[in-house]
Amino acid sequence: MSPDTAPSAARVDPKLLRIAFILVLGTFMATVDATIVSVGIDTLAGEFGASVAEIQWVSTAYLLAVVAAVPASGWLADRFGGRRTWLAAVGVFLLGSALCALAWSATSLIVFRVVQGLGGGLLPATGQALLARIAGPDRTGRVISIVAVVPLLSPVLGPLVGGAILGTASWPWLFLVNLPIGLVAMLLARRHVPAVPPSERRTAFDLRGAALLSPGLAVLVFGLTEVSHGRTLPAAAGVSAGLAMLAGFAVHGLRTRRTPLVDPRLFAQPPFGAAALALLVLGASVFGTMFLLPLYFQTGRGLSAGEAGLLLAPQGLGAAAGSVLVNRTIDKVAPRALVVTGIVLILVGTVPFTQLGHRPTDALIASALVVRGVGMAMVSAPVMNIVYSRIEPAHLPRAAGALNLLNTVGGSIGTAALAVVLQNRLTARGPDIAQAFADTFWWVLGLCLLAAAGATRLPRTHVGKS
Repeated sequence: MSPDTAPSAARVDPKLLRIAFILVLGTFMATVDATIVSVGIDTLAGEFGASVAEIQWVSTAYLLAVVAAVPASGWLADRFGGRRTWLAAVGVFLLGSALCALAWSATSLIVFRVVQGLGGGLLPATGQALLARIAGPDRTGRVISIVAVVPLLSPVLGPLVGGAILGTASWPWLFLVNLPIGLVAMLLARRHVPAVPPSERRTAFDLRGAALLSPGLAVLVFGLTEVSHGRTLPAAAGVSAGLAMLAGFAVHGLRTRRTPLVDPRLFAQPPFGAAALALLVLGASVFGTMFLLPLYFQTGRGLSAGEAGLLLAPQGLGAAAGSVLVNRTIDKVAPRALVVTGIVLILVGTVPFTQLGHRPTDALIASALVVRGVGMAMVSAPVMNIVYSRIEPAHLPRAAGALNLLNTVGGSIGTAALAVVLQNRLTARGPDIAQAFADTFWWVLGLCLLAAAGATRLPRTHVGKS
């Protein structure tokens, strides 16, 4: 039985759950690794005799490689098949992880993080598209509601896992921990994940689009990162060049007669445009908040990295609870109702952080994070279900690549932009660090309102209903 002729019954059987678990291992490695190194920056700086500014490129290089790799995921899956592409991505990620553990200098570690990021950037989109095609449109909602919680947990789990590793082992284990997980995932995938054949319509790789889109995104994110560090000239050059290259890609994508790497017209088609906006802003809100809060806990309250990670854990618990709720209601409640409710919960959970100047209690912060976690789970899975359930199976890889690109870019740009806002508010507020963070969280609220505006354009009804 081929993936496209899977049973139409909405029941998620144990076989499909096993496939989802295997594929989500890849997403888990890639998304957690984006944040796992954050708590080890000081350790790595001391190990290699590098400044914090230099060693920060260990995180930035990974992020830029992920952003550069995501756009190619759809073409690779079309050309070589979903499972083969996913297995190759895991292999590249594990190779990068092993090389990182063997790094002998800050420069070598940064280079190897790029290799790791290229594999990691392909994993979420390829895994989601493959899973959606195997599940079929009637079961996509339930299975996506299970796996979509992993990217929401990564900003919380990464620092916790990184802190636990550094508390008991040396720094190479920040990367070696991926090897057993990845090898098990590859072995299980070869045995249990069905092969999805390549697209019957072979298209040439969009070289011009790739030369504009991936580097353009990477340069833009680099420029915004430089803004947050106060380096005016490289920031202006990066942002200008990045925007120019992205504008060039949009013109190319609209004019080319071949299949572009990411089709700009896709974003004008309902419900894809509204879904993309919701995921873009959600990425900015989630990763932006996970950038701001650890900083506040450590600089504003004097907590250690481990204590800050524990205080963030309630958001992960909320996301897990929200995933269960969505799994039980996604086929019963209109998609727009779920997403709007989720955004409202994120708004409610963000309000206490705009009052950090009044030093809210740990209990209030934990409660707010639980509410935010539930809300985030109610946004991501329904949005992906809307798109994956309404698109032709042959177009799933490119749609998944586009959605993951928007979510990744939203997280990258949102974090960089909020870092700039925070720096400005710290300068304006002087010694009142808590109030500077509170001011910045008003911008997070604004992002949530923007997502709510996009969510009002999502479909009122379920798949197949008018």
